[in-house]
Amino acid sequence: MVGMKAFGRLLLLALLAGLALQLYFAGRIALMRFVDPESTAFQRSEAWNVARNTGTLAWRQQWVPYEQISSHLKRAIIASEDASFVLHEGLDMDALEKAWEKNAQAEERAAQALSRQAQGKSNAPLAKPPKIVGGSTITQQLAKNLFLSGERTLLRKGQELLLTLMLEALLSKQRILEIYLNNVEWGEGVFGAEAAAQHYYRKSAARLSAIESARLAVMLPRPKYFETHTGSGYLASRARTIAARMGGVELP
Repeated sequence: MVGMKAFGRLLLLALLAGLALQLYFAGRIALMRFVDPESTAFQRSEAWNVARNTGTLAWRQQWVPYEQISSHLKRAIIASEDASFVLHEGLDMDALEKAWEKNAQAEERAAQALSRQAQGKSNAPLAKPPKIVGGSTITQQLAKNLFLSGERTLLRKGQELLLTLMLEALLSKQRILEIYLNNVEWGEGVFGAEAAAQHYYRKSAARLSAIESARLAVMLPRPKYFETHTGSGYLASRARTIAARMGGVELP
């Protein structure tokens, strides 16, 4: 009986702690309606890694208001990262379903390759682990970058979904996109649209052209890689595809 009471108290404390954490997050997000966040959890983690590996802290970031970011860049980011951004409420179920299908197909191909290798029917090198496709919306990416670590656990994913719903409930789509564009990584120590525009094109974010914006949008999934591979054929080809889609993008 004593053990059950102790367990009940621990469970209650855990629930209260979880509730307090969610209220803390909700308060932080509500404050972002009026106050620009100084940094994100992801930025602080990256800064620590760079400082530890190089002994220096290179951090380029300059906040600019939504109106001072090129509409080309806003359209390019939405076209590349989250075509349904203005329509959904944080989660794009169609994109998630497609991501699940792609991941399942990739895992099946990897399993078949491993089976052939195990049976001696293939002399090819060991199959690489399948690339996991996320299907995350812009709001989900912002939730993760603002508050969470990079670990991949069910608990962390659940917290990401709660934060996504809070962001959508407490902030406008325009504010979500503004915070995202001012904090997303565009290279080692390069954060936000203004820093990226200055770093790659020596101009302000307000003056970015359509094709420049498309190239920056394509860089986002692998910014550090493309920072050192700016002549990539894939980058140029994909940027042309994104630029062609931008005309049909609705801005918040």
